[in-house]
Amino acid sequence: MRDQPSPPPPPEDVLEIGAPEQFAALAHPLRQRLLFALGHRPATISQLAAQLDAKKGNVAHHVKVLREAGLIHVAETRQVRGGTEQYYQRTARRMLVAEPQAAGTAAMFAAVAQELDLSPTDHHLTLRHLRLSPAAARELGEALAKLVDDAEEDAEDEPVHGVLVTLYQQATPTAPPTGPASGAVGAAGG
Repeated sequence: MRDQPSPPPPPEDVLEIGAPEQFAALAHPLRQRLLFALGHRPATISQLAAQLDAKKGNVAHHVKVLREAGLIHVAETRQVRGGTEQYYQRTARRMLVAEPQAAGTAAMFAAVAQELDLSPTDHHLTLRHLRLSPAAARELGEALAKLVDDAEEDAEDEPVHGVLVTLYQQATPTAPPTGPASGAVGAAGG
């Protein structure tokens, strides 16, 4: 029986995402899923590949991208059968994207969609549009963040649940185009 790794130092509480290489790293669904998987405990490439049902080489590549972007780090190493086993961990419990970019947001939603498809239980997914004053929107955002932060339990034997919280102001609709094609609806292929 192999020794279990000693507990790593806890990650920072919040990492603010802003560097171009961080946005590039977030722009792939598997990297998002790797970040989800590393949210509670460190893991090796082999453990991550098994957990995510992915090829080790593919996982190793994406782990390298996340590490170079500063989103994960080596939490500890162990000598095993003549080699070195590395355990990776997120650099922060929460990652705050101050100015989201479309590619990273799309990848995050794609990763969440994959997680929902693989979920062994029913899930809750709701999209609502609310009319709120700026103060009420700020208050709701703070309440949602507090609700999620307070919900965390420290029970290793309980299943992990994903939570995606976003509060955004809907874009103001623009005036419809005028002219002969104004009523046409079509699709483009590529």
